[in-house]
Amino acid sequence: AAPGRALPSGAATKGGIREKVWEHLEASGLAEFPRPVRGRIPNFKGSLRACCSLRHLEVFGRAREVKVDPDKPLEGARLAALQARKTLLVPTPRLRTGLFNRIVPPPGATKEILRRCATSQGIKDYSLPVGLDGKAQVDLVIVGSVAVSEKGWRIGKGEGYADMEYAMMVSMGAVQEDTPVVTIVHDCQVLDIAEELLGDHDLTVDYILTPTRTIQTNCKRPKPRGIMWHKASSVSSEMLGKIPILRTLRCRERQAGKDVTLRDEHPALANPSRAAVSDKKVMAANTQPRAAAGSAPAGQPRVESDPVNPKLEESDTITTVYVGNLPGSLRVSELKSALRELQVVPARLNWQGAQHRAFLDYRDQGTADRAVSSLQGLSLGGNALRVELAKNQRNKG
Repeated sequence: AAPGRALPSGAATKGGIREKVWEHLEASGLAEFPRPVRGRIPNFKGSLRACCSLRHLEVFGRAREVKVDPDKPLEGARLAALQARKTLLVPTPRLRTGLFNRIVPPPGATKEILRRCATSQGIKDYSLPVGLDGKAQVDLVIVGSVAVSEKGWRIGKGEGYADMEYAMMVSMGAVQEDTPVVTIVHDCQVLDIAEELLGDHDLTVDYILTPTRTIQTNCKRPKPRGIMWHKASSVSSEMLGKIPILRTLRCRERQAGKDVTLRDEHPALANPSRAAVSDKKVMAANTQPRAAAGSAPAGQPRVESDPVNPKLEESDTITTVYVGNLPGSLRVSELKSALRELQVVPARLNWQGAQHRAFLDYRDQGTADRAVSSLQGLSLGGNALRVELAKNQRNKG
């Protein structure tokens, strides 16, 4: 079959095209580790040769900062970026702990060390996290695909992370409208794809590298201009719950006046008045005036004998999160709104606005950790919050 026509591509859905590609790669002996390739950005025989073609691309030559997805078939692309002494950014797996990791090889790294840095284990061993305020300026984006057309239409594995990563990079100013996007696939993954299968949130590509060809798509379809919160196909409440940095970004965009209501959002969250009622129920203890012990004079340390929320007595262990650098003009309602938006509402909030701080009590360590991750670096009232687990964790029982 001619390149790009090794598979029948008449499938009416993205899912149908994915299944055909995965099945063909396995049946034809083209699939490589990790197997099976179904459900993945598939690794294939010749992936390293396809990645080596990067060196001949002008857009790669002039790029200083390159973002490459963590998929196995792109390992050669990550290695090429490191060998060319470019800044390499790799998204964190499923965006669980942030947006990017910057790969930092040790001084004087040998070729063997650079090869290790390009692997999934090397990404863990030789990386530093880059958050929303990391000032990344990405000159080239390299993504994996399950299928792609010569026109630049791309189909991923169906979870939407590459599209989400790009939209987040737009929102944080890390990419521009003309930032080129490259994908690296086997020739059999280059198929005819109907444009009507694409949504506004879908990322298109400008270059396709295969083991035998370099294709410039000249794609004119606009790339995503940011996160489309209202589109269920772009972002869901489930995805928001799994990705702390996405919740942080959503909170920032709401503060900037953008409509960030989700299509599948719970009515209580979509309706501000109902959300306020729900918030009062969850934080009922915080609406009551504090006793003297809970409202220490400015400059005094926190008093540990705060009145105890009766609901908390059911839990043996409370994990407390410290939130500092609160601006003097900030109201407790604004902090509560941010906590609700980020889905990290505490069981109790100890507000100490005069000392520019607050303490958040959580019933479990996991929720407390998510709160730290979500709030870290968030700006409220012009101040970047300082957030960490409180030094003194209180045990009850």
